[in-house]
Amino acid sequence: MRPRQIDQRGHAVRVRRFIANILLLMLTSMGWGADLADRVIILANSDDPDSMRIAHYYAEKRAVPVENIIALPMPTNETISWREFVLGIWQPLQDQLVERGWIDGTAMKLFDDVGRRKMAFAGHRISYLVACRGVPLRINHDPALISEVNGLSERNQFKTNHACVDSELSLMAFGPYNINAFVPNPLFRNKAPSQLVEGTIIKVARLDGPSVNDVIGLINGTLEAESHGLVGRSYVDVKGPYKQGEEWMELIIKRLDSLNFPPEINRASGTFEMGARIDMPALYFGWYAGNLNGPFALPGFRFAPGAIAVHIHSYSAASLRSSTSGWCGPLIARGAAVTTGAVFEPYLQLMHFPHSLLDALADGMNVGDAAYFSLPVLSWQNVLVGDPLYQPFKLSLTEQWGQRDQLPARHRAYMTLREMSRLQSAGLKEDAVSLATCEQKAWPSLAVGLALAELKNANEDEAGAVAAIGFAPHLKTVTCNDWGLLRDAGDLLDTCGKPAEAMQVYANLLSMKEVPDALRVEWLRHATKLASAAGNMSQAIAWEHEMTRILGEVKK
Repeated sequence: MRPRQIDQRGHAVRVRRFIANILLLMLTSMGWGADLADRVIILANSDDPDSMRIAHYYAEKRAVPVENIIALPMPTNETISWREFVLGIWQPLQDQLVERGWIDGTAMKLFDDVGRRKMAFAGHRISYLVACRGVPLRINHDPALISEVNGLSERNQFKTNHACVDSELSLMAFGPYNINAFVPNPLFRNKAPSQLVEGTIIKVARLDGPSVNDVIGLINGTLEAESHGLVGRSYVDVKGPYKQGEEWMELIIKRLDSLNFPPEINRASGTFEMGARIDMPALYFGWYAGNLNGPFALPGFRFAPGAIAVHIHSYSAASLRSSTSGWCGPLIARGAAVTTGAVFEPYLQLMHFPHSLLDALADGMNVGDAAYFSLPVLSWQNVLVGDPLYQPFKLSLTEQWGQRDQLPARHRAYMTLREMSRLQSAGLKEDAVSLATCEQKAWPSLAVGLALAELKNANEDEAGAVAAIGFAPHLKTVTCNDWGLLRDAGDLLDTCGKPAEAMQVYANLLSMKEVPDALRVEWLRHATKLASAAGNMSQAIAWEHEMTRILGEVKK
């Protein structure tokens, strides 16, 4: 009698919880429910002081209740075994989430083949699970846990249980699944998932990077960008080993154009060259290099606050603690706020689709939702680094332009570039010229000056073009982000028949001690020709000798 009464009472409680969760999800989807930040769970490593510092800092900045921080003792290595994952992360976390009512589940006395407690689930009420630096990143393959996966077992590349910790945690309220190969993501390209589907997937993001200061910078950059909107320029590396990836990049280019973020495009083999113009990079998409390179590797290079930067490569996130190896860690170390990558070999079709990620963000989704909209599979190799609450396109261009007086002068210049792009797209080229002229008088900048000069030169007004960038030869020093920008200004002066002024621009660039030898040689070649054209043979000879010396040292 008594056991039956207890079961009935337990069943009634589960039914009430299930109805409450469904109502909460419905209200939240209509904008009436609890704030997303109230339902963020922050996971930290209690054995790592930096992990705890990041957890509390993020909770404070995003107004996440401090009681939503779950700190567990975990291994401090990025790579762990399945046993370490289950005993140190999965099971204690799941137990706490169930105990606190975040996951509605009933525990059984049985365990699966991996050692996880079997449970019956009725949903969850977590908006996002945020793993902080110090939480292990990836799980090593365990041959003893290999088992058949319907439809995939005959393919050798899927006979693996290598995995990203975060991708596994996404399925904590999903129910039984095979850890080998992958699980299709029901949220992939699903613009209107049912409440039942939403209740099975926990969206996981990670605040991680080479150092704790890099992660704090990520959080601060996110908040700065969200307050005034994403500001800067966009860049796309198109060329890669597979047609599908190149098609994705072409779709990204079209979407960036529609957003009035006209991109700098590299369609040559390899990535952007070291000397390419990459000033105020707010959006970057590319592939397919093993490690961060080109202008991104220049000393002191920085992304714009809140920047979204994705480079496709099989092991782009094999470690997040290196500032030079792979892409995800190095991008975060240089100020990017959002990136995606893979901890082991994921295969192209099973990574985050970068064009879908951009589309979702541009349509107003936050980072957490956009990442899961663009991700085809779970229980696999993919990781999202960034604040899931971040909405880079929360403000429209009209709203951003209306608030331009609140921006620092440098940011204002790049808002001007974007407004100029909008005007030109609407066929209002003269209005774009007028805008640039007015802004340049009040808020002079090299970026707007060059854009104005290019418009005037296109209209065969060489004198106007020279006047727009006539100050460029007087810029004695700029940050490495602006080296390519200044170089382009010098090249335009040369095009407009001003080789002496162009030569001075190159002289200023070559005077900067931080310039790597490879880039210095590239500049010296062009500078020597400019000096000869300007009739300054002594300078041409001096630069020729310097170039010969550097090349000779390289050969040694």
